[in-house]
Amino acid sequence: MITTNRIKDFPSSKPPANIGPDSSVEQIAQWNRDLRELSPIEITRWAISQSAGRAIVSTNFRPFEAVILHLCVQVQPDIPVLWVDHGYNRPATYKHAEELHRRLGLNLKRFIPQITAAHRDAIYGAVPNSDDEVGLKQFSAMMKLEPFERGMRELAPTVWITALRKSQNPNRAGLDIVTKDENFGALKVSPVFYLADEALEAYLAAFGLPNEWDYFDPAKADEKRECGLHVSWSANYAKVPESA
Repeated sequence: MITTNRIKDFPSSKPPANIGPDSSVEQIAQWNRDLRELSPIEITRWAISQSAGRAIVSTNFRPFEAVILHLCVQVQPDIPVLWVDHGYNRPATYKHAEELHRRLGLNLKRFIPQITAAHRDAIYGAVPNSDDEVGLKQFSAMMKLEPFERGMRELAPTVWITALRKSQNPNRAGLDIVTKDENFGALKVSPVFYLADEALEAYLAAFGLPNEWDYFDPAKADEKRECGLHVSWSANYAKVPESA
């Protein structure tokens, strides 16, 4: 359910000020139980309020990304928005990114790989397909994970807000609203984790926000794979090969 009413206070005891990756398993489980009862805007406000001024939101401007971005700028208009532009986005994605940047006044922090898409293709060949797991991981490390890791080091968030949803793939089904991120040393909060497409469509309609379906992530090859940002294997791959 989408609510636009005044945001309520957190329903149980206020989480400690030192919220972060060292939060205990028990504390995270309690937050997830409490947050499950709140709306996305309430979860977003809670997350930002506990970040000690160091919350960020990440985006790739895929379908429905306008929802998480709108939620965040309602609570903190200048929240840093981390975007890795790997250079392989379709024209529609770039146009969508520009429209949301303008309409929402995003404080966009754009990070790019150390080499361009054209350079990478000339040296290493075409983007690997879904049958080449090793090649896809290496591609993701070079064109997505390395610039994302650089962005996370520079922005140094304590709270990382994402648009992850339970329904997206089997790996994400095992997560929750709040998770401890081992790759980037932040507490990851996903305010729309339990929302279905229909709820996101309703949110977009309620606020007159655009959507864009012409999107493809070459680091995944298909929607059931992970690019590495939200799985443990990325820690071993987030380096640019020496020959690059």
